[in-house]
Amino acid sequence: MPKWLQARWMRLHATIPLALSLALSLALLGFSWVVGALALIVVAAAAIYVLQAERKSREAMNAYISTITHRVKKAASDVISEMPIGIVLYGEDRQVEWHNGSIAKAMNRESLVGESITALWPGLKALKEKEKETTIELTFNQRSIQARVRPEERLLYFTDVTQYATLARKYEEERIAFGLLVLDNVDEVTQGMDDQARSLTMATVTTVLNEWAVRHRLYMRRTSSDRYFLLLNQKELATLEQSRFDVLDEVKDATAHLKLPMTISIGVAAGAAGLMELGQLAQTSLDIALGRGGDQVAVKVGDRVSFYGGKSNAVEKRTRVRARVISHALRDLMKESDKIVVMGHKIPDMDAVGAAIGVLKAAETFGKPAFIVLEGVNPSIHRMMEMIYEDEELTSKFVSPEDAFHLITPKTLAVVVDTHKASLVAEPKLLGLTKRLVVIDHHRRGEEFIGEATLVYMEPYASSTCELVTELLQYIHEGLALGVLEATSMLAGIVTDTKSFSVRTGSRTFEAASFLRRNGADSSLIQRLLKDDLPGYLMKADIIRHARIVHKHFAVAVTQPGQRYPQLLIAQVADTLLNMQGIVASFVVCERPDGLIGISARSMGQVNVQLVMERLGGGGHLTNAATQLEGSIKEAEERLLTLLNSYEDREGLLE
Repeated sequence: MPKWLQARWMRLHATIPLALSLALSLALLGFSWVVGALALIVVAAAAIYVLQAERKSREAMNAYISTITHRVKKAASDVISEMPIGIVLYGEDRQVEWHNGSIAKAMNRESLVGESITALWPGLKALKEKEKETTIELTFNQRSIQARVRPEERLLYFTDVTQYATLARKYEEERIAFGLLVLDNVDEVTQGMDDQARSLTMATVTTVLNEWAVRHRLYMRRTSSDRYFLLLNQKELATLEQSRFDVLDEVKDATAHLKLPMTISIGVAAGAAGLMELGQLAQTSLDIALGRGGDQVAVKVGDRVSFYGGKSNAVEKRTRVRARVISHALRDLMKESDKIVVMGHKIPDMDAVGAAIGVLKAAETFGKPAFIVLEGVNPSIHRMMEMIYEDEELTSKFVSPEDAFHLITPKTLAVVVDTHKASLVAEPKLLGLTKRLVVIDHHRRGEEFIGEATLVYMEPYASSTCELVTELLQYIHEGLALGVLEATSMLAGIVTDTKSFSVRTGSRTFEAASFLRRNGADSSLIQRLLKDDLPGYLMKADIIRHARIVHKHFAVAVTQPGQRYPQLLIAQVADTLLNMQGIVASFVVCERPDGLIGISARSMGQVNVQLVMERLGGGGHLTNAATQLEGSIKEAEERLLTLLNSYEDREGLLE
């Protein structure tokens, strides 16, 4: 602090002595006027000096403050104009009213005044007038800019974060990703080969994989005869995703001369915090890829799961070892449980009901009380349930979801058939009441899965869940005998899902059907169950009337708003459209009785309609899939056509 400023604070101390001196001088006048007068003169001189000093002090202070104010204003002006942070003031009309030099320099413009901020920076279009302070990422002139917006003051701050963004991007690109690669069908491809032919085949596949790894700079290590470990970074992973993992086709092309081409499956994980978690996620991704039938790649990055490939149907296994092992495990679980509750998916079909009846029969064989949870009868199972209702004993085994809450206990075994998604189960809340869960399904595995299941039997090669349950029944107990109604219900599930053994059938499908026929399944009764009635036939014809051909290969039928059709009818129309000449995939968009928009998709195998429906929130098989959407018919049609246009523009996008 300056000395003159300190003296200012001493003014009180100077006034008091002067006052005392004046009083003393006046007192001296009483004794001697000469001494008193001299004293007064001295006091007056001292007072004049003090007043002049105070005046000079004030003038000096004012001059100093004036200098400081000028310097601060000049410094503030220089800082605002020259600081590396851009500042923009805009008016109510969102036009620039003032800006500093930094933002003008960054935009390579002399002045931005009078121009619209949304025209200059389109990323600000979503900015709301009364929105709280927010930060928006912008990019212009190849620079990464962070815009801090203060709508109340109509003020923008622009900070160049290019270096930080570059460093962050480099960090993300160099993060480690794990991959697991497995040869799907080594045993099936090499069966019957001699050692030399087998070695040549494996050498061919290994060469293709090694060349692919070198081309994409991956570290690949063979861990067993049919498994490989992959190490890469996220930058290379992005490149692989852009190429849609063309190694899937390369391996098949290299072994195309064989009766059965070799296929591979890959599970990749990235974005996890630790290496252990990355390894677990990579294994989970591989399990998903295999669960969906193989010949594909499942990539999990954070919460995102992407699938590539999946153009081939799952290869049917030639041995029943797994079926026998699963049946024995299921038998032990049933014996250890107090009761068994069987659930299918919402709006069940014949396959779900038939499979549930098969599991019910297995439980009764061990003397365990068992029940089937049925939320209601829909058109697809109406005739089947009429047949079942004729049997009072079997009818008593069907319970509503509300009744099931009173039956299930922690020791109850819950068996989910014909679905593996908790959200699609007849009553998802029941799954949380017991930890003893079994999943039996023939659909390709999706991202959503009942993760706490004790036993999982998923085989995408199977024609239906009834086929899988039939095989389990053959091993679960030697004395098991099916009744005519039970065998007929299960065979009806197989016939429905295979469209009378015309699609997705293998040798084991016919073996399962043969077993059911030997146990009294009535095929003529099944044909009566599947017959069309005249009103239904006319409704199908009305839907087909609205069909059109898209991109020369896709048949798309979209009904008029307000017209509602049952899901079974929608699926039947999709099957009918697929039988037309030159059609490789069919899509039917209709409004369902529950108000949702149902889309059924069918294909001959060239297009993976499962991936198409998964992108719309559904799922299914390579050749048979569906989804349900909220909204209007028009919105559902637009979303579907957008995906089909993408498929046409980028061949293989939906493979």
